[in-house]
Amino acid sequence: MPDGREPGPDPGRKTVTPRVLVADDEELIRTGFRLILASRGIEVVGEAADGVEAVSEAERLRPDVLLMDIRMPRLDGLEAAKRVLRLLPRCRILMLTTFDLDRYVYAALAAGASGFLLKDVTAAHLASAVRLVNTGDALLAPSITRRLVERYATTHQAEAEAAHRPATAPAVDPTPPPHRDLAALTPREREVLVLMGRGLSNTELADTLTLSEATVKTHVARIFAKLALRDRAQAVVLAYETGLVTPGGPTTR
Repeated sequence: MPDGREPGPDPGRKTVTPRVLVADDEELIRTGFRLILASRGIEVVGEAADGVEAVSEAERLRPDVLLMDIRMPRLDGLEAAKRVLRLLPRCRILMLTTFDLDRYVYAALAAGASGFLLKDVTAAHLASAVRLVNTGDALLAPSITRRLVERYATTHQAEAEAAHRPATAPAVDPTPPPHRDLAALTPREREVLVLMGRGLSNTELADTLTLSEATVKTHVARIFAKLALRDRAQAVVLAYETGLVTPGGPTTR
């Protein structure tokens, strides 16, 4: 099981058996996941064979959790995830990928996905992952999320800046200024966000800041609420994108 799990910004979300939609262009994968989840008391309400169908079925069926392949025909999983979350903000999305550290995973987390699973996931892990994200938690352990973000954040930022910079524009400092929403954080909350971005779990945060884990959880929940973050995965992404934490570099406060 992943460590460092956090309740999301919706503390009133009920812990109930999730209704799941499976979106993958391979019928064998869809059938296998359906059978695995059904054997563990989790209802699969529908299937989709491509991104367009995933969006339409999600809108029709309103699942609690969407298992979606990152790479699909007609509409890729990343764009499909964005569209689903615009329609169903409370839907939790788990991205499916064949390879660890898929280059699309960072973008998927930034878009609002709650984590990712490899397609060779064990049956027990699949079921527990679906139940976990349905409660409002992030699937990824902080250290895994940090590794993903560090690998792709620099490239992502460079590509975004190059796309918006005129050809004759002078070179600028690549570190973005803090997002204006960060002004809503207290100094302690800002410190907690920095440490989350560095991959610290709740226990590590408590030890580093000499706080109880209950107090740490309170700070984390307030950060999620103030910054409208879905879970810890998005908090780590935000810490990098705002420059609070830089890939391979020292943190800023």
